[in-house]
Amino acid sequence: METDSVALSRREALVKLLRVAGAGAGAAGLGLWLSEHSWRPETALAMTAKHGHTVAADPKLPEMAIIQGDDPAQLARQAIEELGGMRRFIARGDVVLVKPNIGWDRTPEQAANTNPDVVAEIVRQCSNAGAKRVIVTDVSCNDARRCFQRSGIAEAAKLAGADVILPESSRFKEVDLQGEVLHAWPVFDPFLNVDKVINVPIAKHHGLTGTTLGMKNWYGMLGGPRNQLHQRIHESLVDLADFVRPTLTIIDCYRILLRNGPTGGNLEDVLLKKTLVAGTDPVALDAYVAKAYWNMEVDALPYLKMAAKRGLGTYQFETVRTRVKKLA
Repeated sequence: METDSVALSRREALVKLLRVAGAGAGAAGLGLWLSEHSWRPETALAMTAKHGHTVAADPKLPEMAIIQGDDPAQLARQAIEELGGMRRFIARGDVVLVKPNIGWDRTPEQAANTNPDVVAEIVRQCSNAGAKRVIVTDVSCNDARRCFQRSGIAEAAKLAGADVILPESSRFKEVDLQGEVLHAWPVFDPFLNVDKVINVPIAKHHGLTGTTLGMKNWYGMLGGPRNQLHQRIHESLVDLADFVRPTLTIIDCYRILLRNGPTGGNLEDVLLKKTLVAGTDPVALDAYVAKAYWNMEVDALPYLKMAAKRGLGTYQFETVRTRVKKLA
């Protein structure tokens, strides 16, 4: 058993790693609330939807990989390889949903959306592993067509072979999410009938929660008045994460939006960190990135302790098996 001093030293080393990485770069909504409730929540659908998309743990492999380098696509490839390769996560014939952040009408340089090169490489890796279909989608906050186009994600994902699906209002189903605070809510139906889900958020500041990372990215599966969820935002984050239980989480830290998130817009708020943090424990990943970039402890992010209590992972990121690599 490790001593407290050893665990602390590892924690300090991991935090320092992200803080010194990279260099400074100088840095409403779609309104898809289904207001006419002419049907009951689809409880049967909620019962059969795949709530758990995880794969078996392997004690021989890391739970978190921290990869640094100049090429976003290469970072994604290396992160997946360090975790055991995409065939560990994707079986032949799987239908896979890749969930970037495509919430905002911003360019990649503004760091409000996930890096398109990272998304494209994940799509390629899934296809190479034998996936039957790879879907890339999100429920944008700004106009969806502009977000998908201007972020560069639609074009990059299509070229890599993905089916890019825009959030049309006809494709929302009201589902009983069976959460502690989230019950009947409109969910974008691509999330309900897939075999595996890969979460690919970008690391950003958020005016309400301090950061928006992996678990906050699940808001992008919902329609409806999502701003109402802010009244109990931490509980709702955990309900969504519990409902999805992703196969893999890859946090894009190539560029981070350090301030004035989640929308951004000013390049002075962007830092170039050239890093990806990937793993199978979404709680540990969120805790690590929040501490390393915003110096936020768990007490400032109540959802982390709630998620740990529900069995979704550990917020003690220094205790998880970690692989660090800097690419030439």
